[in-house]
Amino acid sequence: MGNLSYIILLPLIASLVVGFGKLGASYARLIAIAVAGIQLLILAKIALVFDPTQTGFQSTESFDWIHLNLGSLGHFVSHYSLGVDGLSIGLILLTGLVSFVALWNSQDIHEKIEGYYALVLLLNASLMGCFLARDMFLFYVFFEFMLLPMYFLIGIWGGPRRNYASLKFFIYTLVGSLFILIVMLGIALAYMDPNETALAFPNLGFHDLSSIQTALAAHEIAPNQIVHSFDLQVLSDPKNCQPNNLFSPQSGFLLGGLSGRAWGFWLLFIGFAIKLPLVPLHTWLPDAHVEAPSPISVLLAGVLLKIGAYGWLRMAIPFFPTEAVDAASIMAGLGVLSIIYGAYNALAMTDLKKLVAYSSVSHMGFVLVGIASFTPEGWQGAIFQLLSHGILSSLLFLMVGVLYSRTGNRQIDNFSGLASKMPWFTVVSGIAIFASLGLPGFSGFIGEFFSLMGAFTSTHLTPIYAILGGLGILLGAGYLLWTFQKIYLGSYFVRESTWELPDLTLLEKFSLFGLGILSIIFGIFPGIIFELSEIFVTNSLNLIFH
Repeated sequence: MGNLSYIILLPLIASLVVGFGKLGASYARLIAIAVAGIQLLILAKIALVFDPTQTGFQSTESFDWIHLNLGSLGHFVSHYSLGVDGLSIGLILLTGLVSFVALWNSQDIHEKIEGYYALVLLLNASLMGCFLARDMFLFYVFFEFMLLPMYFLIGIWGGPRRNYASLKFFIYTLVGSLFILIVMLGIALAYMDPNETALAFPNLGFHDLSSIQTALAAHEIAPNQIVHSFDLQVLSDPKNCQPNNLFSPQSGFLLGGLSGRAWGFWLLFIGFAIKLPLVPLHTWLPDAHVEAPSPISVLLAGVLLKIGAYGWLRMAIPFFPTEAVDAASIMAGLGVLSIIYGAYNALAMTDLKKLVAYSSVSHMGFVLVGIASFTPEGWQGAIFQLLSHGILSSLLFLMVGVLYSRTGNRQIDNFSGLASKMPWFTVVSGIAIFASLGLPGFSGFIGEFFSLMGAFTSTHLTPIYAILGGLGILLGAGYLLWTFQKIYLGSYFVRESTWELPDLTLLEKFSLFGLGILSIIFGIFPGIIFELSEIFVTNSLNLIFH
């Protein structure tokens, strides 16, 4: 067992100890924060030994998990298989950081405290598993398991409409999960794992990958001798697909004018689009954010939304590359729609938390535009935007949490001139807002700039997508600057005279300024992230087009 397993098992075991150990609220909080801190140290060790010049997964772990003989359908295997590459390294670091920040800022939770911390730790373990799994079945287990803690975290500790919000979140995500499940089962049945097949049936006499793939194409391997697996690398190679199968590139299957592979791509795309979320599949997100406690909104916006884009880059596009490229203009159009629609709705919001929620919808649209460009700069920008938004959205929701913890209110019109009473809070809020609107020198600028640059230079898109995406930046500047002016500048005013607004505590400064400084560092030195993801981007695009 290696470090990758530790960062999953440590919070998983801790969640059981905290949830069932009857340790008391103080010890539950202490253990949760300590575990998150230890996890960060392990993640730092993984990051230090990670070699960005290497291709493929690193720090890999694997052992047999499930092996089934299904008779005429062949054999099915699934492995507990973990690894980290240029795509996942940044996301697991983000998950560890955001989880620590969320737990650190959960001091306002006063009911069922042990259960709360146990569920956050369980959510952390599930998220880590999603980003580290090299086996699609293992990924799906973590993906589904993640629904439970988030459902209860919103449903138990949320606001007045928490039951509605948690149910809506669960149903939306479950629908997406069913789409992913259908494709996962179908593609696993359609594909052969050449290595596992050669090991299981040495009498076939195949000793290299190409020979067994050739035999498969020539119908020289009986169906009951084929070993199917959920290995992501296996499922990304069309040479492993059985001939005349629904997902075979040579298949003549058509339904509604779409081939089997096109259906596979779109089902995966929609399944993960719900998690991003992409307009028009976004309606669960504002409700979830408004009702969730602020630390849970931090986790939701900072990490959970990233799984949607991760699924596209890890599965939907590698499994069906030709179909993905053919759909580039539709993908970019949906991304632009999310950018503009999210920003336009944010302009109309009077609830600060709902404004930040719609801003997340808008900012995630840049990710899809960058991916749809199928250019190195676009993909680099998309991955950078994932990490940048994870930091900035966490900062914005913590900002909302500070106001709400002091007043129990989030209405923008109820505050004015807070700079005179809360100077430290104003400074860090300014960092969050100016970084989010894409001001140069902050991380938000880098992600959006390169995503739009990819769209502008792409041979698969017209420049109109980049131009319309740029309109979203203007709208973002409008609602963010208006919010900053309204809440922080001018004469001091609060709706209720009983509201006390002390400035940031030491604990709050630690979290908020820490995230703000990270945004500045990545904005000035974007190569820190670009170097991590460069090999992944280059290799992925080479496989798509060659």
